[in-house]
Amino acid sequence: MANTKTGDPAVDTFLKGYAPPVREIAVKTREVILSVFPGATEKVFPGWKVIQYSAGAGREDVFAVISLQKERVNLGLANGAGLPDPEGLLEGTGQGIRHVKLTSPEAASAPAVRVLVQGALTATKNGS
Repeated sequence: MANTKTGDPAVDTFLKGYAPPVREIAVKTREVILSVFPGATEKVFPGWKVIQYSAGAGREDVFAVISLQKERVNLGLANGAGLPDPEGLLEGTGQGIRHVKLTSPEAASAPAVRVLVQGALTATKNGS
């Protein structure tokens, strides 16, 4: 079986409530986010069923969230509405945030997903 643990006790405890295939997608998504920005602040919000990633201490510094669903993971991206999306992965109609529905670890590690995470981070750091 693929990796369903992260080494972070808070994240691992949170992920235990989900089926192994969903945990696997979440772990792969987390790896992508942290490879784009190893210094990201990671915070688990069990009540909201999300893991949040930020580039600083303020709410405006949040650039990505992993939202676990029953059979997939949604990767929410701050400033997603303004990101180039040549692969057409982004969904949603909000003014800022968009999300990508990830249904496999392979989908989570796709180059286009990494580019979107990088774009969301850059836009957040630039205060877009």
